[in-house]
Amino acid sequence: MKLVYTFSLLFILTISCQAQQKNKSTTKKKLSDNELLTLVEKQTFNYFWDGAEPISGLARERFHSDNVYRENDKDVIATGAVGFGVMAILVGIERKFITREQGLERLQKGVNFLEKADRFHGVWPHWIYPSGKVKPFSKFDDGGDLVETAYLAQGLLCVREYFKNGNAKEKALAAQVDELWKGIDWTWYRNGNKNVLYWHWSPNVGWKMNFALEGYNECLITYIMAAASPTHTIPAEVYHEGWARNGKINTNIKPYGHPIKLAHNGEKNSVGPLFWSQYSYLGLDPRGLKDRYANYWEEGKNHTLVNYDYCVANPKKFKGYGPNSWGLTASYSVKGYSGHSPTNDLGVITPTAALSSYPYTPKESMKMIRHLYEDLGDKVWGEYGFYDAYSETDNWYPKRYLGIDQGPIVVMIENGRTGLLWKLFMSAPEVKTGLKKLGFTSPAIK
Repeated sequence: MKLVYTFSLLFILTISCQAQQKNKSTTKKKLSDNELLTLVEKQTFNYFWDGAEPISGLARERFHSDNVYRENDKDVIATGAVGFGVMAILVGIERKFITREQGLERLQKGVNFLEKADRFHGVWPHWIYPSGKVKPFSKFDDGGDLVETAYLAQGLLCVREYFKNGNAKEKALAAQVDELWKGIDWTWYRNGNKNVLYWHWSPNVGWKMNFALEGYNECLITYIMAAASPTHTIPAEVYHEGWARNGKINTNIKPYGHPIKLAHNGEKNSVGPLFWSQYSYLGLDPRGLKDRYANYWEEGKNHTLVNYDYCVANPKKFKGYGPNSWGLTASYSVKGYSGHSPTNDLGVITPTAALSSYPYTPKESMKMIRHLYEDLGDKVWGEYGFYDAYSETDNWYPKRYLGIDQGPIVVMIENGRTGLLWKLFMSAPEVKTGLKKLGFTSPAIK
């Protein structure tokens, strides 16, 4: 009888302790909006700081807290995520998550690595091993990746502008970055002087991927960077005939009452995943940015509101969708990886979609942040911020991160708060020249 009582008491104490521990881990202090935004930035920044690939100091392609990987790529470096990550480090300096000296040291390490890593006519591959050698992204994608390189160049120019008037070490880093930027041969990727840019080139299979960059999608920044290059620039015709499809880039639709003027991937009646309104605008300031095809602030905002209103309407009746839980973009999915959008809705919400939309939709994005942090808690929150994706419908909460999704969270929240990266990027004289060449107007380039 005594033994049974002892075991019963131990069982009760164990359950009590577990309940207390559970409450301790999930109960969150009530934070102000500013406090919560700073916390989210800081926690997500750690993906690029504590979670960086150790040899290069640069951004990993992915990190799985559950330590489950489909392939041995935990330490593979992702070029686009590196571009987003170096911008996140500048945020870390400004927010005093790290010192200026620490940030400089880490960035110097990364730039030294990039200087020696494989490049193909100055263009980095999509994935890089810690040895600096290319890791093929697919069978024929084993060379230069122009779009990922454009994301990287966007970040590097911000680094250059941030440090160019600093002390001797800072000026030296800025000069080193400038040389890397000038070494990117955008003209080669015209594939024989065609009036369009091509995504891939391989020393082994040449132009076999045959992927011309036509709008509208996430690749706008590629044309901006190519036009801005002081050494390997492209003429305006490449933008207007290639990217803008000789004017066929335009549409005129109003999903949920929000005007959309750009045909997403040439489709006249639908909109794509939200990263299309984010990746090109981490440095490129969409506020007041216009050309003959669109008002890019209105386009990005309306694209976001279409996505938001779709999730609130929730036509497929997925569990958890609503004004506090929204956001469809490319991410992990219940079935591998998918570019979620209103026309490809699998019941998966991706936090980066709403969080990286903060400049466009601050109120709606803030509600989403609070829901994730205060309501879903540890299901979606880990050592590097919010996990990549979740589905309440499928009770699916993987503890996994993708670098290309974490970076925009830090950068776009900061842009919405202070405009830090927008100001840095738009201050580059080459950017002003390139935008003017392509026919853009903006308050930042007057």
